[in-house]
Amino acid sequence: MFKSLYSKLAAVLAGLFFLVGLCFVAVTVFSTGMYHQEVIQKLNARLAEQIVKEKLLMENNRINRKALDEIFHMLMVINPAVEIYLLDPQGRILAFSAPLEKIKRKRVDLGPIREWIEDRPMIPILGDDPRSLNAKKVFSAARIPKTGKLQGYLYVILGGESYDSVVQMMKGSYILQLSAWMILAGLLFALIAGLIVFGFLTGRLRRLAGVMDAFRRSQRLEVIKLPKGKDAIPADEIDLMTSSFKQMAERIQVQMDQLKDSDNARREMVANVSHDLRTPLATLRGYMETLLLKEENLSGEKRRSYLEIAIHHCERLSKLVDELMELAKLESLKTEVRQEYFNLGELAQDVGLKFRLKAEEKRITFKTDIEKEMPLAHGDIGLLERVLENLLENAFNYTPEGGTVGLSLKFDHGAITVKVSDTGVGMPEAEIPHIFERFYRGDKGRGQGAGHHGLGLAIAKRILELHQCNIHVESLLNYGTTFSFNLPNNQSN
Repeated sequence: MFKSLYSKLAAVLAGLFFLVGLCFVAVTVFSTGMYHQEVIQKLNARLAEQIVKEKLLMENNRINRKALDEIFHMLMVINPAVEIYLLDPQGRILAFSAPLEKIKRKRVDLGPIREWIEDRPMIPILGDDPRSLNAKKVFSAARIPKTGKLQGYLYVILGGESYDSVVQMMKGSYILQLSAWMILAGLLFALIAGLIVFGFLTGRLRRLAGVMDAFRRSQRLEVIKLPKGKDAIPADEIDLMTSSFKQMAERIQVQMDQLKDSDNARREMVANVSHDLRTPLATLRGYMETLLLKEENLSGEKRRSYLEIAIHHCERLSKLVDELMELAKLESLKTEVRQEYFNLGELAQDVGLKFRLKAEEKRITFKTDIEKEMPLAHGDIGLLERVLENLLENAFNYTPEGGTVGLSLKFDHGAITVKVSDTGVGMPEAEIPHIFERFYRGDKGRGQGAGHHGLGLAIAKRILELHQCNIHVESLLNYGTTFSFNLPNNQSN
């Protein structure tokens, strides 16, 4: 029944309103009674003193019965709620205006009477009610006589039996009942308003809890309404919690998508590595087994040819393993780029010399265009050499006989622009975003690079990322491809 936050808050609120209502009614009844007694006692504060002044009630310790009867009769006519008691100096009741059978006490405590006469304390002050053994009533009292030897006290109860009857009658009055119902209606209205407000506040919490539960079950974020505006400040803690959860959930969702993509890439990489390892291993094993089985029947030239093929596949395997280890090292967080100032033009010339022989063997024209007086570049010379080698090797792999491969270096606007171009088979525009992925080779039947591993461009891109550089690609199918990147000149003056 009280499982939801709203039901618990509603129950607590209802309980509080009930307790507050009881306290309010009790305080109102008590304060009203005390206020009524205060008003009566203030209005009749000098009543006893005035009676003693006007009438001689006692003379030589004897009661003046005639004067006392006159007082009793007068007050019965004027104010029946008032009761008069004549006390001796010890507080014993000598005479009274109330019926005899109503009197329960023989004496009255003189403490409140002396406090009233001598100190004039804060009103209301209560004294003993002779008609009850426990009740207290407001009173007026005076010394008899006012001055001289004390003969007794005049003790006037201001709320006698008639007053009690009137109070009981007032409790059942229409006005008091109407007031009680108005108080009850006000509390009920406040309770309903409070429940509505709680419902509005907890409604957002319920929706947020539903979204969080849905995210827990499906790991997909549902739509959450946030304050409008790009830089809107959350209105309250609920909006702040909603915004924080949305950002956290979006971050988790992105990370989960990245993990899924990474896992898919890992599976694809394992499959590609397995394929690229299986083919040369199978070929290598076949030639080695042939050498073992037909060793005596093979000529020396044949055996040498088989061994050369086996060595070629061993080199291919070794290169693949080296590239995988190199890429893994570059992608690790522990990769250190040892940057220094060096002559990029000289480095490009040295790398170009390595490909001159390959260009002659494949009958490809290899052109270099390197500006003289090239400023020093800043970077890891070994890693940047690897970039140039990989880009040139990729160009030669996809350029047919009679084609052209070019390497150019230009200095402009504070940066050295490096371009590697070819007139090879090129690629469609849809393949360009994927060529830097591991083992991606596009159309496997296109060009001489069909047997290439597909790691060279991934390695080159990662090295340039470590140098805060971007690599750009321009390609047109059957017309060639150009790779370029800008290496900033950070040489100090």
